Amino acid sequence: MRRRKFRTVLAAPAAVIALGVGLLTPAGAAPSITATDTAQPEGGAAGAAWTATHDGPQQYPGVHVEWDVPITMSDGTVLKSNVYRPADASGNPVDVQTPVIVNMTPYTKLVSAVANAAVSMPELIDPVMEFTRSLNPDAKPFTGITELVKAVNGGGLRTFTIDQELVKSGYAQVVVDVRGTGFSQGVWQVLQEREQQDTVEVISWAAAQGFSNGKVGMSGVSYSAINQMQAASKNPAALQAIFPVEPGGDLLRDVVAPGGGLGIGFMPLWLGAINATKFIPDVQAMLKGEFDTTWWNDRLESPLTFMDLLWAGATTPTVESIPSNMAELLDDQSEMRKGLIVHAENIQTPTMLYGGWHDLFVNSEPRMYNQIPLPPGEKQLIMGDTYHLNPGSAFGEANHPPRLDVLQRAWFDHWLKGIDNGIQNWGPVTMDQMGGGWITADSFPRAGMTHQRLYLDVASSGTAPGTVHDGSLNADGMGAPTSLTIAPGLTTLCSRDSAQETIGVAAAFDACGNDSRLAETGALTFTSAPVAEATEISGAINLRLNAEHDATDGYWTATLNDVAPDGTSVVLTSGQLTSSLRAIDPAQSGFSANGDVTDPFYKLTLASRQPVVPGQPVTLDVGMAPIEAILQPGHRLRVDVFAANLPKGMLLGPMLNESGLKPQRLVLDPNQPSFVNVPVSRRVG
Repeated sequence: MRRRKFRTVLAAPAAVIALGVGLLTPAGAAPSITATDTAQPEGGAAGAAWTATHDGPQQYPGVHVEWDVPITMSDGTVLKSNVYRPADASGNPVDVQTPVIVNMTPYTKLVSAVANAAVSMPELIDPVMEFTRSLNPDAKPFTGITELVKAVNGGGLRTFTIDQELVKSGYAQVVVDVRGTGFSQGVWQVLQEREQQDTVEVISWAAAQGFSNGKVGMSGVSYSAINQMQAASKNPAALQAIFPVEPGGDLLRDVVAPGGGLGIGFMPLWLGAINATKFIPDVQAMLKGEFDTTWWNDRLESPLTFMDLLWAGATTPTVESIPSNMAELLDDQSEMRKGLIVHAENIQTPTMLYGGWHDLFVNSEPRMYNQIPLPPGEKQLIMGDTYHLNPGSAFGEANHPPRLDVLQRAWFDHWLKGIDNGIQNWGPVTMDQMGGGWITADSFPRAGMTHQRLYLDVASSGTAPGTVHDGSLNADGMGAPTSLTIAPGLTTLCSRDSAQETIGVAAAFDACGNDSRLAETGALTFTSAPVAEATEISGAINLRLNAEHDATDGYWTATLNDVAPDGTSVVLTSGQLTSSLRAIDPAQSGFSANGDVTDPFYKLTLASRQPVVPGQPVTLDVGMAPIEAILQPGHRLRVDVFAANLPKGMLLGPMLNESGLKPQRLVLDPNQPSFVNVPVSRRVG
């Protein structure tokens, strides 16, 4: 197992950089670069060469754009694309066949073009970059703003829009409005089977164009990363490499209804934005008298795609009256439910995947990496301490990996052009260890961890004044039996889960993103003794609760926190669960050597629903997203337990009515203990 602390790289001599640039250009004869050269998170000399190659002189001087190129699907639906190709000094496309990078987007290629224009304007972007470099990382109470804004420099915008330097280096890029969005015809499918088939057909189209050499890669962020994973799972012959940034693998468990609680922070705003922008017409075509009536009629067929489903989920009063579309979502055998799942176990395409520990899709990102049946190097995982809004924050700075656009270029150069630039030897798992720094590892979770029980104890830790109850985490068992009552509240409106659900916006305030003490005023807290030595945590966490309700349903949320000596409580990970949807699939769940559940995989179906019996204790497993963290000496672990989690989730309408928002009880019983199961490098407590 490799584990190396990040080391600041000394500036490489100009001759070395120049040599790297020469070696990594398509015309160069690249020698082999060993794993030793790329063993650090910054990539060592090879990493410096990747940056120099991306930012140095390119093979072609310009970029030619062909707007609104039609691509006809097998069912007759016409998708619209923008095609970017290398150009000569006069702006004419060069007569050369190149690899093609495909980006399928629901955010409209118009947005991509505008964002690309903004990023390409030095007079606009340079002041922003200079501002981010000047930010004081300790300027409380808004240090979260620094973390968010530093993404401007990290290359994430280039992977979202158009990387013109990539095109100039000898790639074509095709940006396509997915069916039912932008200027494309059809009804928006929201990643369903027909849209997935469209992506495969677009890949075939791109490979067959006269400007293509037949090799296709894919890029893009979020939705555009999900359809990369979906396409790669079908293994089209022309697809040779993908670079998904923040992809989801199971939208129901990730954002629609994590733990069975309906997501009401991100999903309505996201769906509303796409449903609104899909009505923006092709004004240029209209001025020419070429208005596409098929496009318009398709929009009228489904003006509020998927939003009716969320509304039904929030307002339906009883389980028996759940409408068919919501019932389909809660049926794991339905076509809708199957369409929301990425089968990473089928992927044979080289994949470099970026995720964030507080991203919307953190539940899926490390799991998909592990499911891909490729050797390390052909698959790589990067996990930043980031939200959905700031992928690659501070990348390219000291003590960080190279920028995302730099890594993407190196990845495509290797797999699409055959350049031995050493990128296959990087990582293969590169992580920002929360509480520490960037590390590389052979796998995630890292080897050497042991799952340890820490019991929830009523005894005061003396560290959490002002909470509903200040309890302790005890490694040796529980004390006296008791029952602690917790009622639904609103303190999670300012919490790390709120920051996650708002894609990072709420993290601008330290009290929401970087310190949980305000949210904890509505929580039961349980805190360990301080650790004497640095203690690492790597993997998924599960909280076993012995709970009691006064209704037939309830809702539980839990966080695992790193508590500093000054009292600052930073959430490392979280999870939530609707009590009646507690059934898990053992075949897909994780267990420790003693049989404890460590990584519950909920069925989340109406058929598996189990209403609780009022007044009788019930065992619940509240699974938390996997993490990589380190507790520094003097720091403590803390578990927070809530009975609500707005805006990240709330009970579905029928379950909400059944719960009556009544207070819930945590029953601390030595004969049926409640405990958190944490994968640690050494014993805590």
